[in-house]
Amino acid sequence: MTELIRLEVRAPVAELVLNRPEKRNALSQEMWAAIPGLIAECEANPDVKVLILHGGEAGQFAAGADISEFETIYATREAALEAGKTISAALQAVEGCKKPVIAAIEGACVGGGMSLALACDIRLAASGAKFGITPAKLGLVYPPTDTRLLLNAVGPGRAKRLLFTGKIFDAASAHEMGLVDEIVSGLALDAAQDLAREISGVSQWSVRAIKTMIAGIGAGWTDTSDEAIELFLDGFENADHREGYRAFLKKRKPDFPIR
Repeated sequence: MTELIRLEVRAPVAELVLNRPEKRNALSQEMWAAIPGLIAECEANPDVKVLILHGGEAGQFAAGADISEFETIYATREAALEAGKTISAALQAVEGCKKPVIAAIEGACVGGGMSLALACDIRLAASGAKFGITPAKLGLVYPPTDTRLLLNAVGPGRAKRLLFTGKIFDAASAHEMGLVDEIVSGLALDAAQDLAREISGVSQWSVRAIKTMIAGIGAGWTDTSDEAIELFLDGFENADHREGYRAFLKKRKPDFPIR
């Protein structure tokens, strides 16, 4: 059986590839369940510095949930709870990945696909990409993790409008709302690979600490939180900092030791 989702490593970049072109990468429970393990594999690989999430050869990012499974996975409250836990665990794994995650979005990015993209750190979209969040068209409510990710991106007013209408909209509208960070003129994957290589060239200690700092502030850290201050001070004691400032003084390219 062809893998519905796979991890490809081309160090220093890895790619998490959705691979269900016959269903426009509609996300099945099997695909959601595989994500945490693949993220853990990425995190454990010292050669990987950045992860790109994309839709492979499908020409689509993900056209939402696999509705053909609904009769089974949402047959009872208990079944729905377990399915929801599987999806939430996948989104939290992407969001919490210690390494930067870039979404490269082509074609449809709808429903669960939008949630998956929102769990990434940076979202790049091709100009022809289409977006939507459509639970209201199915008589459903967006799950808590998905809703939180949406609220963090666009705020309550826009989140309500998107959810109340279930409207499909273009990349320009998604960018204006803050759902995507950049619209690219060519292939989103090419742009994501360029960005990944750029990120790979700086201190990975800094990149991961910055991600932790931003997540902490989002979770309620203040200017005087012990965790935030300790993380800031850790920067002056790590090997990348010593290499970075010495390379600057000697006008040479740094060779950061922390991988």
